[in-house]
Amino acid sequence: MKIGNIDLGTKPLFLAPMEDVTDPSFRYLCKHYGADVVYTEFIASEGLIRECTKSVKKLELFDFERPAAIQLYGHQTESMVEAAKIAEESNPDFIDINFGCPVKKIATRGAGAGMLRNIPLMLEMTEAIVKAVKIPVTVKTRLGWDDESKIIVDLAEKLQDTGIQALAIHGRTRNQMYKGEADWTLIGEVKNNQRMKIPIIGNGDINSPESAKLAFDKYGVDAIMIGRATVGRPWIFKEIKDYLQTGQKMNPLTLKEKVELAKLHLQKSVEWKGEPRGIFEIRRHLSNYFKALPHFKETRMKLVTSLDVNELIYTLDSITEKYGDSDDTEQHNNNSYFRY
Repeated sequence: MKIGNIDLGTKPLFLAPMEDVTDPSFRYLCKHYGADVVYTEFIASEGLIRECTKSVKKLELFDFERPAAIQLYGHQTESMVEAAKIAEESNPDFIDINFGCPVKKIATRGAGAGMLRNIPLMLEMTEAIVKAVKIPVTVKTRLGWDDESKIIVDLAEKLQDTGIQALAIHGRTRNQMYKGEADWTLIGEVKNNQRMKIPIIGNGDINSPESAKLAFDKYGVDAIMIGRATVGRPWIFKEIKDYLQTGQKMNPLTLKEKVELAKLHLQKSVEWKGEPRGIFEIRRHLSNYFKALPHFKETRMKLVTSLDVNELIYTLDSITEKYGDSDDTEQHNNNSYFRY
């Protein structure tokens, strides 16, 4: 599979862009475990052109994470074009346009998945961005706004005509948010449409090696994108790759390995963001690494309230002292990692 001149090999795995999740510290871990492509958190075009500190900071990319994309969202063509030009200066491998975020404050303003209610503007904006930058442009979107407007098969052709070089499809409508099951039948229909020439990336409910294999084998997508199942489980990329290559499941991480991983994540987060912000923004990850452990409430509270790095490291080290270094906790209630 290629995006522009970027050769990603066969059956590549993408880390989905997620706000307050896919920062460089988390991307570092996902790359370590085999993610082929990563994205920044999504960046508001208006914030970027106004040089909002948080938006500009999100543009930072590092050599270790390439190929990497910057994802933008907005509801005005002029602002999105200007933001794309700014993003291009950060030298991403490609720029992705977010037409899929279902969050109310974004979608109701006409950005993200809200653009599914204004297809002419979506197409105009996409074509303008493609023409404005020299690097590949891709799009991430959903099946449609609601069950009565699942327009993705026709929309995919129109987006292809704007000049984008790959299309990621989340198998839900905007109104579904993240509820119910993702509908992969329409993703497969897009992929098997003979008029489609660009790569199709499937997204939604990829939460295990088996679901990844099914997506490739049954629906024929060129790549899969994994989102919520990576939170507290960045090693899912290695799990999937091992399974696709050998048919065997990867040995579960031991508790000690998870503790060391959480400590590394904490270190990278503070390195990049400083204190206390680096601690604030890693809290959701720290507790999720140990979500399946029984009787964990007291330790979890320490992980999500402490603002002292040394105290957090001490708390993490105490987990193996309390539970030992067995991987039995991974086997216990394994599905809990996938429910967010």
